[in-house]
Amino acid sequence: MRPAILDPLFSSVATLPGVGPKVAEFLVKLLGREGPEDCRVIDLLFHAPHSLIDRSQQPGIARAPQGAIVTITARVDRHQPPPRGRSNVPYRVFLHDDTGELTLVFFRGQAQWLEKQLPIDETVTISGKIDWFNGRASMVHPDYIVRLEEGENLPLIEPVYPMTAGLSPKSLRKIIEAALARLPQLPEWLEPSLLQRHGFSSITESFRALHEPQEASDIDPNAPARRRIAYDEFLAGQLSLSLVRQRLRKVPGQPVHPTGAVSRRILEALPFSPTGSQNEAVADILRDMAGTERMLRLLQGDVGSGKTLVALMAIAAVIESGGQAVLMAPTEILARQHYATISKYAADAGISVEVLTGRAKGRERETILERIASGEAQLVIGTHALFQESVSYANLMLAVVDEQHRFGVHQRLRLTAKGISPHMLVMTATPIPRTLVLAAFGDMDVSKLTEKPAGRKPIQTITVPQERTDEIVTRLKGALAEGRKAYWICPLVEESEESDLMSAEERHATLTQALGPGVGLVHGRMAGPEKDAVMMAFKNGELRLLVATTVVEVGVDVPDATIMVIEHAERFGLAQLHQLRGRVGRGDEASSCILLYRGPLSETGHARLSIMRETEDGFRIAEEDLRLRGEGELLGTRQSGTPGFRIASLEAHADLLEIARKDAAYVIDRDPELTGERGVALRTLLYLFRRDEAIRFLRAG
Repeated sequence: MRPAILDPLFSSVATLPGVGPKVAEFLVKLLGREGPEDCRVIDLLFHAPHSLIDRSQQPGIARAPQGAIVTITARVDRHQPPPRGRSNVPYRVFLHDDTGELTLVFFRGQAQWLEKQLPIDETVTISGKIDWFNGRASMVHPDYIVRLEEGENLPLIEPVYPMTAGLSPKSLRKIIEAALARLPQLPEWLEPSLLQRHGFSSITESFRALHEPQEASDIDPNAPARRRIAYDEFLAGQLSLSLVRQRLRKVPGQPVHPTGAVSRRILEALPFSPTGSQNEAVADILRDMAGTERMLRLLQGDVGSGKTLVALMAIAAVIESGGQAVLMAPTEILARQHYATISKYAADAGISVEVLTGRAKGRERETILERIASGEAQLVIGTHALFQESVSYANLMLAVVDEQHRFGVHQRLRLTAKGISPHMLVMTATPIPRTLVLAAFGDMDVSKLTEKPAGRKPIQTITVPQERTDEIVTRLKGALAEGRKAYWICPLVEESEESDLMSAEERHATLTQALGPGVGLVHGRMAGPEKDAVMMAFKNGELRLLVATTVVEVGVDVPDATIMVIEHAERFGLAQLHQLRGRVGRGDEASSCILLYRGPLSETGHARLSIMRETEDGFRIAEEDLRLRGEGELLGTRQSGTPGFRIASLEAHADLLEIARKDAAYVIDRDPELTGERGVALRTLLYLFRRDEAIRFLRAG
């Protein structure tokens, strides 16, 4: 049960004054929640300001800088309403001070209201953004208008928040103030020595200070209030990971005793021998699975480093031991592709494989479920359909999860909650720096694949300005005529799906015109079967060029594709560019990657493209990416922020993460059930940061 002290913070935002159904919808969008019932008062407290307005700047009209937000005290001279029937002409009010004249502009201004707010010959204080045009100063819709005697009601320092269309800054500020008023005096869950060492105030005071900055330094990520909340956020994360791990460890794993019969047949069928780091990773996995504790291992390997083979050897060991394995992918395309890759080896080794995705319906689905339940299906490949209520396994001993970041602790818990306690191997092609591994998967052992399989040729990467696109198309025409295959990637233009589509569709049209009919198109809005059909045609060579949005980023395998063109490369993050580039160079032909960019490049854009030219080492690229733009993108979450973290950032707060990790280990060691005085306060912390699944785990333990 959530502690009653938190009830005011977990009531719906709709209970706040000024929040009707429409405003609630805007808040859902702004705060990134699922829907109005999921959007709570606490979410507003975590919505931190990114800058502030200093209204103490009162330069006088003539000295007000263009575009600055200033405060002006001036006398009202006259009103100029629009002519009758001309509602598109704004209402204007003219004022002056000792230095000059200012026009206030109101679109669809209500005369009655404006005459009351700005009486002629009165002195008023107004605040807003100044625009200069032809030597005249104007201010459109001032933020504040107050009579001279009410001047002290004007907020001199005002926080500026990330916004969404439909909400005004003023109304959001009012709503956040109402949320702050609900903040109770929370218990202290940190040790006094830690509070003292870091100069932290209480969590309640820190939330207040976060939303009531007094000077520019209060907005800095390293301001004391932000560091306190960031520390609590890391601590909640580390604590829930530790609790999960403690529980996962409590449910014993089934020891796996491989005979080598199946894996030997797979290795014999391979056209190459495994690399040193593949052999090492397999040895780690077999060692983990041999004991009674469940394996929880993260397998990191760059694109093309051969993670699938490592997973297959783990699967073979489990099958030799009489168990079943599942391989779970984040999307249908990937699940089907894993099936295509693995079924070749599985057939040689006598493994029976099934695919289960949301697409299987009716009788076909029932047949698959029967084969899984009877144990006839030894390996099941699919999407999260694998863990729905209706699926039961005969003896599931291993779950392999591909692309972890789409797939957090929650899903791991759901698996365990089904009373199934398989060993877990999580694979990611995103090379993740160590600090990030700690933040997101603090509970895992890590194996790294550092070599490329034998026979892979390096990929030549060049950067070309957008103006030379026609030249690239001409060269592409020659390459396709020689029988080569190529990808052409278009970005998300802004973030609206419609415009992303336009860019890919337009490019598809121009390339079809220039190169003839062998050009395919794949984007996220297409239905699964339609996408698969185009991918298949590209794989089989019926199409030679594939225009795509970033849907092809993860795991699409067409070994004879040797050219990758990425349009607007400056819009992509390093990790993503690296992932996309990894789609070529998978066969034995030399490959190239062309990064088309639109200048002028920002400093970061320039650095990013240079690193891509210099190196193919995913781990170096990941470290650079973390340095250049924050960890959020690295794990595929859009916001620049650590996945699942609202205030904490690895760039700014990495030192706190290490302390939080040790603190969490200390707590679990001393008070594993969180029943002591500090333990009970820490339960409140877990609920506050929505980590309550870890508490449910305590009870289920």
